[in-house]
Amino acid sequence: MDWFTAPDLWLGRLVFQRALAGVYLVAFLAAALQFRALIGSRGMLPVPRYVRFVPFKRAPSLFQLHYSDRFFAGCAWTGAALSAALAAGAGDAVPLGAAMAMWAVLWALYLSIVNVGQTWYSFGWESLLLEAGFLAVFLGNAETGPPVLVLWLLRWVAFRVEFGAGLIKMRGDACWRKLTCLYHHHETQPMPGPLSWFFHHLPKPLHRVECAANHVTQLVVPVLLFAPQPVASYAACAIVATQLWLVLSGNFAWLNWLTITLALPAVDFTPVAGPPPAAASAPPPVWFAVLVCAVTLLVLVLSRHPVRNMVSRRQVMNRSFDSLHLVNTYGAFGTVSRVRDEVVVEGTPDAVPREDGEWREYGFKGKPGDPRRIPRQFAPYHLRLDWLMWFAALSPGYARDWFGPFVERLLEGDRDTLRLIRRNPFPGAPPVYVRARLYRYRFTTWRELRETGAWWHRSLLREYLPPTRLSVVSASGRAGERSESE
Repeated sequence: MDWFTAPDLWLGRLVFQRALAGVYLVAFLAAALQFRALIGSRGMLPVPRYVRFVPFKRAPSLFQLHYSDRFFAGCAWTGAALSAALAAGAGDAVPLGAAMAMWAVLWALYLSIVNVGQTWYSFGWESLLLEAGFLAVFLGNAETGPPVLVLWLLRWVAFRVEFGAGLIKMRGDACWRKLTCLYHHHETQPMPGPLSWFFHHLPKPLHRVECAANHVTQLVVPVLLFAPQPVASYAACAIVATQLWLVLSGNFAWLNWLTITLALPAVDFTPVAGPPPAAASAPPPVWFAVLVCAVTLLVLVLSRHPVRNMVSRRQVMNRSFDSLHLVNTYGAFGTVSRVRDEVVVEGTPDAVPREDGEWREYGFKGKPGDPRRIPRQFAPYHLRLDWLMWFAALSPGYARDWFGPFVERLLEGDRDTLRLIRRNPFPGAPPVYVRARLYRYRFTTWRELRETGAWWHRSLLREYLPPTRLSVVSASGRAGERSESE
């Protein structure tokens, strides 16, 4: 069984497992702290209503069997605690079977959340975390050497993440082929970071170099992950460097950090870590070897779907081909927006809404709002409402299911919803009316920043939602669940 393990890659496995547990921790914290307003019993898209219409086979989840906000919170906090334990090394302190069970519980808990998360959990990095988490179950612990088959499967995931994204770009927006997409991307990306303004103002020739380097990193370097050492290590380090550049330039939740994590098992740390410990060369239990071989065969069979997608002229991005999210396809920014629009939400205490009335703006944590407020760094934490607000600005169709309920909860002064935003302009009592308007945003120039202190310039485009109030549905004046526009 000497072929089954790769003792020299023991440290790569250890770093991967610790880093993956850290990503899991962030994901479960985000779920625990945001779910009540988003998918809770009184959330904008409630889980109980969703599971009434979606069968278990289509969306397997613990919450198909039972749901309460307390149960969901218990699952999320259990996942956070278990993630923290694995990040601290608990998986290497227990027998192999127990370690596998810990990773399996993490995967099952997060799968349960994603499969009832609806629009709020429709991002590619959810499936990527589940796919990586599933493979982590079979990566072993300090009792045995890293299984070669699983290490290769992790490289296969990293390859699909990068190569799929590269193909999407080359087949999509012409600006990628002209090397001009980064003239716009830093300004129009979903959630800019504190350095995005500076990245946007880099010289255009450097933007073209960035774009060309992106093509090399996504279309050439991933192939080298399957090359012998030290070439595979160099390729992994190139991916890590590129992802760190993206970390600095924007907020993409844990996508960049998870991609870095997936590249790490390909790195041979032997030159700096020395020879592997004796346990890394120990023969694996027969049952473990059989199980790993079976999982490898399963993944290879399921991989036919993303391979077909990658070679197709109608390639799609961020698609799961099975309800367990075992093998998926990835990719992002096949099209880059040339302008940035933002939905600005305002409320008024006036009994009769007037254009020149007292309208106060709600401040969001991550998305652009106040032009004088520099974008903040939140990644790897995921601000789900802020991300969906970006999609809402692209088209009202993206917000059809949840924007109305969001406005209703602002009119009700819902505590859980208000926790998702940075500034509530109505701390004493909720507004009588709420409206939304669409603005065109652009980064200011160096001169404008010096003169005004504003990072953004914005101009009103049109009304997005007319002034809206809660309907009176009973003689007692109780606020109903329906809203009406004036």
